[in-house]
Amino acid sequence: MYAYEDTAPTETHACVWPVIKRIVKEHQWADKRAFDLGCGSGATAKMLSTLGFGVTGVDPSEPGIKLANQSFPDLQLHLGSAYEDLAGRFGKFPLVVCLEVVEHCLEPRRLAKTFFELLAPGGIGIMSAPYHGYVKNLAISVVGGWDFHHSPLWDDGHVKFFSMKTMRLLLEETGFGRIKFERVGRIPLLAKSMVAIVEK
Repeated sequence: MYAYEDTAPTETHACVWPVIKRIVKEHQWADKRAFDLGCGSGATAKMLSTLGFGVTGVDPSEPGIKLANQSFPDLQLHLGSAYEDLAGRFGKFPLVVCLEVVEHCLEPRRLAKTFFELLAPGGIGIMSAPYHGYVKNLAISVVGGWDFHHSPLWDDGHVKFFSMKTMRLLLEETGFGRIKFERVGRIPLLAKSMVAIVEK
């Protein structure tokens, strides 16, 4: 169970949120509801609420959800797993975000299926994960950084390492046809994360 100590945004939020805010600004939203799949302690859900969205979210971390509900009682954040039938439980949403979650999942296809099912027809989904590509992987190798990068002693840490190619394959297998990517944080070839923007 991932441990959260507070509800403060992280360095990754600072990289990914500008993409979300731009996409929200670029679209007309007749229905301003959003779902945060893997909401943690609620930082992104709270940010979306400041943009005018009614936000629902789930996370399997009891400490995370406890902190979120104490800090943001106006949000609908619940204990739950990406492996559950969340669309059956909560319905479908015009905006679904899933930030830095898929790399923690032993069964990423099950998460991607849930992500797809939560998204309403015509909706927009945003999924991010740490970026891996040839140049970045080579740079990590040159500096002998794989032990730190993979962090095998990090409880509940990363278990999957995606490139744009493998994340695209995951999303295409799930049923998404319109997929765009952006790299965020640092220079593009050494990007911290990648953001997949999908439409249904």
